Amino acid sequence: MTTEYFTSPEGRRLAFNKIPPVNGRPTFIWLSGYRSDMAGGKAQAVSSWAWQTGNGAVLFDYSGHGESEGRFEDGTISSWREDTLAAIDTLSEGPLVLVGSSMGGWMALLAALARPERVKGLVLIAPAPDFTEKLMWAGLSQAQQEEIMTRGVTLRPSDYGTPDPITKALIEDGRQWQILDAPIAFDGPVRILQGMEDPDVPWPHALEINERLTSSDVILTLIKDGDHRLSRDQDVARLIAACADMANLTSA
Repeated sequence: MTTEYFTSPEGRRLAFNKIPPVNGRPTFIWLSGYRSDMAGGKAQAVSSWAWQTGNGAVLFDYSGHGESEGRFEDGTISSWREDTLAAIDTLSEGPLVLVGSSMGGWMALLAALARPERVKGLVLIAPAPDFTEKLMWAGLSQAQQEEIMTRGVTLRPSDYGTPDPITKALIEDGRQWQILDAPIAFDGPVRILQGMEDPDVPWPHALEINERLTSSDVILTLIKDGDHRLSRDQDVARLIAACADMANLTSA
């Protein structure tokens, strides 16, 4: 599939792929994780499934990620939320299901709150709302926290490649988007997949999301031997099953 580009209202040139839905079926919008992109296996699996079943799909890269323009270290929760809403508003029509992985789960919840008339359902994989404060900042040493506050950035070793640059702007901006300290006003169906051996997002985080969501139709699946990526064949099969469930619930 050829990558296309659009320019967001904020002037950021973002890469995307798009499959239109047929016969009133929903569009599934893929929301990647922190430092991840639409070329990942789970994103491509959702796109292939949507194409085969007549559902729509929109995959895009946040600014500073994948094939989109911008520097990763310039990104904040505010800017990636803006990118998410721009993709929703520019690239899709009709009912939406947001499929968010890790940080993308936070983006999905923020977008559902911002576009309640469009978002009909959520599929969340190891969702990480509030991670900049409750997981990232809380997990840094005092020396790393001091380095962020004095130098503006610290480099944190990553299991997924080069070290993560954690900036003061990311931490401070993230504080205004915390959503786990109050009810999350979304009443559509939600499916959450969470590995219990996830070293990045502890599984009790998913329990807290479950408690905060106002929806009564929330199914949380805890995968005892699952890691953070949940990209094994059996994990991807669970993801596609959750999307198929959501398609049946949200089709016009």
